[in-house]
Amino acid sequence: MKKQLLLIGGGHAHMVTLANLGNFTDKGFGVTVIQPSEYHYYSGMGPGMLGGTYQPEEIRFATRRQVEAKGGRFVLGKAYRIDPHKRLVYLEGTEEEIPFDVLSCNAGSYVPRDNMGGHFPNVFTPKPIEELLLAKKMILELAKARQIRVAVIGSGPSAVEIAGNIHQLCLRQGATMPQIQLFGGRSFMSGRPPRIRRLVKKILLLKGIEILEAGHVRRIDNERIYLENGQEYPSDLTFAAVGVKPSQIFARSGLPIGQDGGLQVNEYLQSIRYQNIFGGGDCIHFAAEPLDKVGVYAVRQNPVLYHNLLACLEDRPLVKFVPGGKYLLIYNLGDGDGVLGKWSFAFAGKLAFSIKDWIDRRFIKTFQENIDTP
Repeated sequence: MKKQLLLIGGGHAHMVTLANLGNFTDKGFGVTVIQPSEYHYYSGMGPGMLGGTYQPEEIRFATRRQVEAKGGRFVLGKAYRIDPHKRLVYLEGTEEEIPFDVLSCNAGSYVPRDNMGGHFPNVFTPKPIEELLLAKKMILELAKARQIRVAVIGSGPSAVEIAGNIHQLCLRQGATMPQIQLFGGRSFMSGRPPRIRRLVKKILLLKGIEILEAGHVRRIDNERIYLENGQEYPSDLTFAAVGVKPSQIFARSGLPIGQDGGLQVNEYLQSIRYQNIFGGGDCIHFAAEPLDKVGVYAVRQNPVLYHNLLACLEDRPLVKFVPGGKYLLIYNLGDGDGVLGKWSFAFAGKLAFSIKDWIDRRFIKTFQENIDTP
């Protein structure tokens, strides 16, 4: 029986592998891709989709079509557990078992709901990206009748971009501008360069967005935000953009994980215990050094994963992943406003957004155009 390559997820770290699936199938290897949707959305353009800069079809990859066009098998479902000894992956909600000889995990991450009192129809998270489409529809429906209150919890890239793009959405659609409150914990954008923080804060305040730094959010209930200091705030719609954690599939499977719960991998992006299991993107814990949960590392891991997966199947030497130096920070704050920074250099304005827009469109076009290439 021919060797089987199994990919969990068609995300950023698997883009080069997906683009070159024909190289696997032409060599006689079977390829299967598991994903809970036929499409993979580019998260870096998600807030822009919320604001109306991009349409959904502009920021997504047709994973199923790409896989099947190159001779692979696409499985619509969610990988739930990995058995590294039997070399099987089990799907959530079914009895189906999918075998593998080599496995690569780009299972992504999720926004924890630890401080949410339940699953409420008016509380959204930045992931999965489809939630932003639901939130967009609800904002416009509610804002038709009156001024609403929108709470954005967090002060990382997702939070500030969502806040700014809600402003753009309502401005473009002629809807009543909501009262947007950004709950930034005890220190807005802590851990970011001071100049970046000042520029982002200035732009958001000019849009009328209120930034609260009175303390962390203790609990989110239906139409209510509770801070750790006892203060309460009403909210008609809430975005919980409080950072992400790696997929729980690895802890559930008993695989070696890092402190954050991500699959612990070595310098070859290979499980530290199982030589036929690899991973990339938000779902891994890079043993050599902790990596930020940003797409740039997944993009840098692309060629290494592609090489090592094929090399593992062919019993050839692997190559090492080198994270690289500092990466460019660019924020899309809505209304054509952006902030760009690297090292001690930073600036804000329309040019900053234009650079981000150009980079994002070029990236997604590269892989969208590859879909139908045999």
